[in-house]
Amino acid sequence: MAAATLTREGGEDAFRRLFRFYRQRDASDLRGVVDFSVPGGQVFRSQLSISSVSDQDAYRAGLQPVSQWKAYGLHGYPGFIFIPNPFLPGCQRHWVKQCLKLYPQKPNVCNLDLHMAPEKTIDLWGQSKEQLRRKGSSKWEPRSLLEKLRWVTLGYHYNWDTKKYSANHHTHFPSDLAFLSEQVAAACGFQGFQAQAGILNYYHFDSSLGIHVDQSELDHSRPLLSFSFGQSSIFLLGGLKREEAPTAMFMHSGDIMVMSGFSRLLYHAVPRVLPNPEGTALPSCLDQALSSDLPVGSVIEHSSDDDWQVCAKYLQSSRINMTIRQVLAEGQKFPEELETNAKGQAPSEDSHHQEKSRAKRHKPNID
Repeated sequence: MAAATLTREGGEDAFRRLFRFYRQRDASDLRGVVDFSVPGGQVFRSQLSISSVSDQDAYRAGLQPVSQWKAYGLHGYPGFIFIPNPFLPGCQRHWVKQCLKLYPQKPNVCNLDLHMAPEKTIDLWGQSKEQLRRKGSSKWEPRSLLEKLRWVTLGYHYNWDTKKYSANHHTHFPSDLAFLSEQVAAACGFQGFQAQAGILNYYHFDSSLGIHVDQSELDHSRPLLSFSFGQSSIFLLGGLKREEAPTAMFMHSGDIMVMSGFSRLLYHAVPRVLPNPEGTALPSCLDQALSSDLPVGSVIEHSSDDDWQVCAKYLQSSRINMTIRQVLAEGQKFPEELETNAKGQAPSEDSHHQEKSRAKRHKPNID
């Protein structure tokens, strides 16, 4: 059945039907997927708060001046904002390197902590870089630890079992990522946004993200910010109920999504990761070098050629997504509760981020 027909159909778990359609490796009918580089139809131009972010602060975050951004909304999804790659040339490389080299470091938490001794996950980058650098095109080569990374949590660490955050499971949120998030939120009309929690997802061509709603944050008046780097994907944005068929859209490297207001609590998922539509190993925006003249106070750092070689090799078959949230409203505190799971770092099986493994095939859990 064509995607267009499935999109029109509602009824029992219409979201699941479209998820399964796009999840198929041979799903070639992508005509119904919204492409924000060709606006029209359901897509309309969205206004930004240009005066809320100075050009200097945008530069410091590695972004173009907000006056040069393009932003779009979708009819039927108030509060949803899509910003096609607003990053300055070379600046995406910084965030890729941070997600692979710095952010997985302790005391941050990752999925490998569930299966490995603490001393084995201290330096995933150091243990993986040579293996990645030498990696060929064979699907049968063993995966490095970085390639086994599925998620990392920052700030208030999400408890995958209880689906809650807590005051006693918190580490320092990265200051560079907080600054980037604050500028994007301000440009979208959310001054004073505080980046308090982050979930980084690491995808490969056989990965997907199950159908879910991000509702664990105590303050839903603040937006959820999503940043994508590397290979492309199909993102599904649904309604308040799974009986509502979702809208499919492409997400490419550098694209930013903001879910706020009505769209903050909608069902969404990533059924499929797609090769770079340009037909090259990496998107051209990642080939661009960083300017040697960074502004004073820039949070962007130059990556060494050796580091970028490792990152580039990783991204040839992968996508990285950073979702940033404000958990608490100004002055708000967590409710008093007994900690039933003191460790609270991960579920016995990660039902949030799915991947088929060669050794053990799992059916996608899209509940």
